[in-house]
Amino acid sequence: MAVSSLSLSFISKPKFGVQSWASQSESAAISAHGITKCSINTSSTDEQKSVQSVSCKRRELVFGLGALSVNSFPISPVFAEEKPDNYEVFVDKVDGYSYYYPSDWREFDFRGHDSAFKDSHLQLQNVRLSFIPTNKTDIHDIGPMDEVVANLINNVYSAPTQVADLLNMQERNIDGRNYCTFEYVLTSPNFARAAFATIAIGNGRYYTLIVGANERRWRKYRNQLKVVADSFKVFDMI
Repeated sequence: MAVSSLSLSFISKPKFGVQSWASQSESAAISAHGITKCSINTSSTDEQKSVQSVSCKRRELVFGLGALSVNSFPISPVFAEEKPDNYEVFVDKVDGYSYYYPSDWREFDFRGHDSAFKDSHLQLQNVRLSFIPTNKTDIHDIGPMDEVVANLINNVYSAPTQVADLLNMQERNIDGRNYCTFEYVLTSPNFARAAFATIAIGNGRYYTLIVGANERRWRKYRNQLKVVADSFKVFDMI
């Protein structure tokens, strides 16, 4: 299996404008917001300032200087075609995808998703997979990946009251198919959640896998969840 990868780390995060790369069915919610910087907007409301302040403080505590190096975002051993210990494989031959999940997680219904598994004791620690129709054949047909990811975390994954921080992004090619995995944090006034998301296109579908946890548990479980994000593969439907 041929694998190539490119990792990018983010120290400062510029804002991006929206291009007309998405069809109406793919991203009606995407707008011209970029990635939120770790700074306070003086024109924001008191509540928004509070959220931004909490985001900055939490990010410094959890991630040190708030920027991850390329070397801290390695490709997991799943690319060796060997399932790691303590993981199970979920394969959907009908919808054309597969991924690993921790052996002690159990399947559950997640509204709007095709499949999902969660920790037996920590329900916010979970993985879920969804897809939508698309006429694109590759994720790069959507647009530049930095702009695509910025739009996703700010306008699709996050609520209006949340601050989104992009921590890292990695592109890779497996057997001729391109994937993009990115790490981000969504911060609310009293809660924060960290996650990996992996996107890919195939079978006329735009696939999204998201695996995450409460930010307070992220440092402990990050590497375990990274294996899940890296394991996601799309294959031709039977």
